[in-house]
Amino acid sequence: MRFVIYGAGAIGGVIGGRLFQAGHDVTLIARGAHEQAIRDHGLTVASAAATDVLPVPVVGHPADAGLRPGDVVVLAMKSQGTVEAVRRLATCAPPDVRLACAQNGVENERVALRSFAAVYGVNVVCPATHLEPGVVLAHSTPVSGILDLGRYPSGVDATARDLAGALAAATFDSEARPDIMRWKYSKLLANLGNSIDAVCGGLNRDGAAGELWRRVRDEGEACLAAAGIDVASRGENRERRSDRITVQPVGGAPHKGSSTWQSLARATGDVETDFLAGEIVLLGRLHGVPTPANALLQRLAAKMAVAGRPPGDVPATEVLARLDGTPAGAQPA
Repeated sequence: MRFVIYGAGAIGGVIGGRLFQAGHDVTLIARGAHEQAIRDHGLTVASAAATDVLPVPVVGHPADAGLRPGDVVVLAMKSQGTVEAVRRLATCAPPDVRLACAQNGVENERVALRSFAAVYGVNVVCPATHLEPGVVLAHSTPVSGILDLGRYPSGVDATARDLAGALAAATFDSEARPDIMRWKYSKLLANLGNSIDAVCGGLNRDGAAGELWRRVRDEGEACLAAAGIDVASRGENRERRSDRITVQPVGGAPHKGSSTWQSLARATGDVETDFLAGEIVLLGRLHGVPTPANALLQRLAAKMAVAGRPPGDVPATEVLARLDGTPAGAQPA
């Protein structure tokens, strides 16, 4: 099974690196300084247990990846990049390549299915960091992460089982699940904390940040219930994760925040909150559920990204004050 990892940042880099170490044929698609660093020096995958420099092939565009029928393309870019990535793939990839969406949010699979028939959702629980070109940090060891997956919109087939087997042999805990979107919607609820982490610089469950977390979570649960969307329960998630994920510092560096936090820290100019908090805002508007906390955090994160402001630039107390000054039921501007 050949893997092409499209978006070799924190998650894509760890997945691609571990599959390469397990003996799979892997090609990375990266961009800019990250691509050049991998090309010149290899991909560095560092964990608490070891630092490995891997000579993984890398290209800058899918047209250069030599895509073949039956290849597995793992989409690992942030959700705001999926439309462009799939558009590029559609111009150069055989129609029977298989796309696995190892991404947060629930929109990526829909986007991929417009152009490719074989699409798989991957529920990503993988603490990883990418802040330096050519380097990714895997903060959990010996299990690098949990990567359950299934056919989109539902079901398990031979490819799903083969993918789970390949990942399970490459330091991941992976199961093929027929109801993968239940788990991805549950992860969406957890990812609502990303905007708080990015905007306010942390997700302490106490104080003002804790109050923000309760508000965004309550809005999310209300919206999913109003939309009739089935979601894996908190108990199911606790049982699935159990003691499998052990977050550890790497070279003295702790896991430095969510993927959204890392986007602001790297000053990428955009963030994925339109597909996390924004997904809840969309559902709220479709089903008549107010979502003021998610809407405000979505807007603040986007403004910070465009302005190049660092994570944590707006105190949680300030966000709460703005929310409490908004008329009940209104969406903040």
